[in-house]
Amino acid sequence: QVQLVESGGGLVQAGGSLRLSCVASGNIFSMNAMAWYRQAPGKQRELVATITSGGSTNSADSVKGRFTISRDNAKNTLYLQMNSLKPEDTAVYYCNVGILTTAFRYLEIWGQGTRVTVSS
Repeated sequence: QVQLVESGGGLVQAGGSLRLSCVASGNIFSMNAMAWYRQAPGKQRELVATITSGGSTNSADSVKGRFTISRDNAKNTLYLQMNSLKPEDTAVYYCNVGILTTAFRYLEIWGQGTRVTVSS
């Protein structure tokens, strides 16, 4: 009914940049809060950054000043611009979106994950 498709992950050297995208499709009436999470090998999933429907953002201290979350409501797309990447940013990144469907059901949807590997 509603799905998220992520893209943009890959292998990059330390200091490099990547831009992740998360596109929502299906019976979408509106999108609420959106977020990026990440899970490194052997670690718990952690919150990276959030953005409200009004565009207010917040991010984890570990990525402040380096990562920027943004959204394009017209394209039902969430972005994460990642600059000055460090080896410790290596993880699988997941988008998480609150969606109100055209049937007025509220769903919290997860993307399938995209792998980011930062080499030193």
